[in-house]
Amino acid sequence: MNEPQGMIKTQVLVGVLIAVAAVVGLVAVVLVDTTGEQGSGLSRAYDLDVERLARFDPNLILYEEARPPLATGFECSRAIAVDASGRLYLAGDKVIQVLDRVGVVERLITPLGEPYCLAVTPEGTLYVGLNDHVEVFDAAGQSVSSWESLGEKAVLTSIAVSGNDVFLADAGNEIVWHYAAMGKLIGRIGEKDPDRNVPGLIVPSAYFDVAVGPDGLLRVANPGRTRIELYTFGGDLELAWGQGGLTIEDFCGCCNPANFAMFADGSHVTAEKGIVRVKVYHPDGSFKGVVAGPDQLVKGGATRVFESVEDAKRGGFDVAVDAEGQVYVLDTIENVVRVFESKGV
Repeated sequence: MNEPQGMIKTQVLVGVLIAVAAVVGLVAVVLVDTTGEQGSGLSRAYDLDVERLARFDPNLILYEEARPPLATGFECSRAIAVDASGRLYLAGDKVIQVLDRVGVVERLITPLGEPYCLAVTPEGTLYVGLNDHVEVFDAAGQSVSSWESLGEKAVLTSIAVSGNDVFLADAGNEIVWHYAAMGKLIGRIGEKDPDRNVPGLIVPSAYFDVAVGPDGLLRVANPGRTRIELYTFGGDLELAWGQGGLTIEDFCGCCNPANFAMFADGSHVTAEKGIVRVKVYHPDGSFKGVVAGPDQLVKGGATRVFESVEDAKRGGFDVAVDAEGQVYVLDTIENVVRVFESKGV
C-alpha cells in the first residue's frame, strides 16, 4: 500500500534511515550523510551503522523463493490479495490485475480512480479502496456499487472482510470504519477511549493495515505504537502484541509493521519498511522466524541508496498468504511479486 496523493503526513528522511533515526532518537537530523564524509559535527560514536542493525542470524530464515519474481507492469504497485482459488489481485496505477496461479492475467478491473487497497471474499466479491471511498465489484469484475465518501481527511489503506462485516483502515482519520457488506456504517474501532482501555491508534503515515483472524478477532496494526492490536467487532480491545526495538524479533523504527497478513492457523506474516524485511509470528505474537530480509528483498540490501523521497516511500511492501501457506510479497520498489515457500524446517 503505497502512500496516496494528498496524504498530509509525509515522510521527510530518505530510505532506511527514516525508520532507524526514529528509533535512536536522532530527531534533529535533517540531512542524512551515510558515509560521514560531509561531517555532522558529532563524534564517531554517533555514526549510524544501518547494515549492522539489519543483520540477523541467517538460520532464522525459514522460507525460500518458490519461483522467479513476477513483473506487475505497474509504474506504482500498491496492494496485493489472494483469493480462495489462488488467484492474485494486484492494485497499481489505475487498475486491478487479476492473475491465475501461474501469473497469467485473466482480466483487468478499472475503478473510478487510483486503487490503494483491496480485499476479495471467498465468493469472489472484490472491495477496492480508493483514497476516500470503496467500490465493489462482482466475481466477473463488473461494478456493483460505490460507497459514499468518508471525507477530505480520509486515506484508505487497507480492507478486511469477514462474512457480512467489512473493515476499512483510514490512515487520515486514524480510525477503522466498520461497515456491513452492503455499505451501511456500523461503527468505529480504535478511537481513544479510557473507559474501554483503548489507548487510541497512532498513524504517522499511510501504512495502516487490518485483517480478521480465524478466531474472529480483528487485527489492527497500530504503527505508531509498533504493535498489532486485537479487537472484537464491537470495538473492545482484547490484547496486543509487538514492540519497537533493534532486534530481529522487534519492529524497528517508526510506522511498523507497515503491512501484515494472516495464515489459516492464526499466525501472522509482517512486512516492515525502513529496514525492509518480512517475518512470521505465532498466533500469540511470539516470534517464529524470517521470510526474507533486506538482502533477499532489495538491491543493495540494507544500505540501498534511494534516488528520491518518492522512491523511499515505496519501501512499504505489501504481503498476502494463500491457502497452501505461500507468502506473496509485493515489491513496491521493483514492481514485482516475490513468492516464498516454507523450507519445511
